[in-house]
Amino acid sequence: MSAGLRRSVASLQIPNFRRFFTGQVISVSGSWMQTVAEAWLVLSLTSSGIALGVSTALQFLPILLLGAWGGLLADRFPKRRLLIATQTLMIVPALTLALLTVTGVVTLWMVYALVLVRGLVTAIDNPTRQSFISEMVGPANVVNAVSLNSVLVQTARVAGPAAAALVIAVSGVAACFALNALTFGAMLLALARMDPAALHRSPPAARARGQIREALTVVRGSRDLWIPLAIMGVVSMLAYNFQTVLPLLARYTFGGTAATYALLMGAMSSGAIAGALFNGARGRTSPELISGSAILFGGALGLAALAPTLELALVALVVVGAASVTFTNAVNAQLQLAAPPELRGRVMALFGVVFLGSTPVGAPLLGFVCEQQGARAGLAIGAVAAILAGVAAMAQAAWHEARPRATVRPART
Repeated sequence: MSAGLRRSVASLQIPNFRRFFTGQVISVSGSWMQTVAEAWLVLSLTSSGIALGVSTALQFLPILLLGAWGGLLADRFPKRRLLIATQTLMIVPALTLALLTVTGVVTLWMVYALVLVRGLVTAIDNPTRQSFISEMVGPANVVNAVSLNSVLVQTARVAGPAAAALVIAVSGVAACFALNALTFGAMLLALARMDPAALHRSPPAARARGQIREALTVVRGSRDLWIPLAIMGVVSMLAYNFQTVLPLLARYTFGGTAATYALLMGAMSSGAIAGALFNGARGRTSPELISGSAILFGGALGLAALAPTLELALVALVVVGAASVTFTNAVNAQLQLAAPPELRGRVMALFGVVFLGSTPVGAPLLGFVCEQQGARAGLAIGAVAAILAGVAAMAQAAWHEARPRATVRPART
């Protein structure tokens, strides 16, 4: 094994993270199967881009409204036990949707309700999983572990949609929901087999008033926290709504099927895997990496929007995947390293709020734009947003460096 590859997978030498990684590959693949099946079910019931955008928004609305409190729970309780609870609860909406679909009684409002339930559990699960990474590997391996976690997510983004396309063609969407319910067992087994004594536990946050406000105050007082969160909020709201835009691009722009959607996702994810492995070998992050990758992400989205054929769109989406995962990993690692350990759950919850919680705003908007102007317009809006956000962050950093040293005062927290 080459030295670069060894550096890329260094965190897998830690047994707890290796178990987590294996369980996540299976579980997240099942979740992507469900995501593809839900999108195809909504389009089958409505043929509406707006309806698809609403479905995506409902999945992430609880993160926008309740994500900060989910992070507070992650700071108060043992994260491993909390993840066992959330992963068990995730089985319920998947099995229910499978039963409703296979019996033929499913309607749009039922899909919406179950997507919302899944989002409520995700509001707790997401910040807990994000902050649990540093507990498994320790500060020295955070950047590498975050990159490897992105590798597994992107691998699942390839495997999940590909499996969903095959299962939908053979057995229908209900089978995807049932299989997803089974995959949560892999994550539960991984969590059960972990060694709690080997975890780098953060001190639990005691119950007190104003703990969400405390996290917001700390973030506001640190450039290393608020700038990455701000740029992530803009980019994720308008550029990360692939669950809304890509199904419409596959079905209506290129006249394809669920397999075409899976192909688009696979192209993007293959680039993301390569980008995540490269980032893992680097083992560091920086403000320049955050702003530069955002600009590259926007440029690649613009190429995908202009691509006249499916083949050229697939090539552009490979670059989109590499740039987007570089940007997300850089922000994630920056926040994990800059956040005080006792506040890490709440800071990562704010990351979830701006990354996933902005979707309820962006998804219906892009769904409407795509319905009126086509999916290419949705990609173009994301391209402009990412480029402008990256340029703004770069300009802010240059302005800060140009200020006279004497006028720089410590931030009040």
